Amino acid sequence: MQKAIFLDRDGVINSNEGHYYVYRKEDFTLTPRLGECLKKLQDAGFLLIVVSNQSGVAHGLYGLPEVEALNSLLREQVAAFGVQLTEFYICTHHPSVGKCLCRKPLPLLVQKAMSRYDVDASRSYFIGDRETDMQTAHNAGIKGILVEANAGIANAVENILNFKFT
Repeated sequence: MQKAIFLDRDGVINSNEGHYYVYRKEDFTLTPRLGECLKKLQDAGFLLIVVSNQSGVAHGLYGLPEVEALNSLLREQVAAFGVQLTEFYICTHHPSVGKCLCRKPLPLLVQKAMSRYDVDASRSYFIGDRETDMQTAHNAGIKGILVEANAGIANAVENILNFKFT
């Protein structure tokens, strides 16, 4: 079985400071030291899986092409550090528009990834900047690590690699 790091996107991978919805390339900036941190995790044998709610799609503010364009941009930017993201799992729904089974804090997207990639929950983590991310981790049976929005994941990564989270 494999170990994985599940990452929220907005506020964790990229800054969402000043933007409730990040969907334009010109608004997309990586959080501090992200490429270096992801490289350390990848080198330690972790799969890197992005799990993100993108409710702006449900609200009609932007579409899947914009989400996919930012995901492609992200792949390009981290590739410069030698990082390959394993997969993206995106929920485009919002409760005000309709019900779904994939929106965090429900664990469906994490469970799909765990099944597809044969992930060992006991050796995996979810890094997020909101309580819903921590609830998602709990609901999926993995460890959740709450980070400050837009501050980067360096401390979380060092703690994971030094086995300070149990």
